[in-house]
Amino acid sequence: MFEPLDPLLHSELRLAIMSLLVSAEEAEFPYIKEQTGATAGNLSVQIDKLSAAGYLEVEKTFKGKRPCTICRITPEGLKAFEDYVKALKSYLQVK
Repeated sequence: MFEPLDPLLHSELRLAIMSLLVSAEEAEFPYIKEQTGATAGNLSVQIDKLSAAGYLEVEKTFKGKRPCTICRITPEGLKAFEDYVKALKSYLQVK
């Protein structure tokens, strides 16, 4: 039968963030914003949700005098993403 889809990852923007970070070791906020086309405010909220769930690690530093937010996927986040993909495949294999 169908495997349940993680509701946290079922959001288009959160899934896009996770997809980017699965293939990259880390990414800075402006890069994620550019790749997803999200507004800064919405992106920030979604990153906070993923971070609160333990799926992302967020590091806030400075580059010179400018703030720099770096996001990394955690082992828990990678497993959740892999489980989501597996569950999605269960829907696609229905005959």
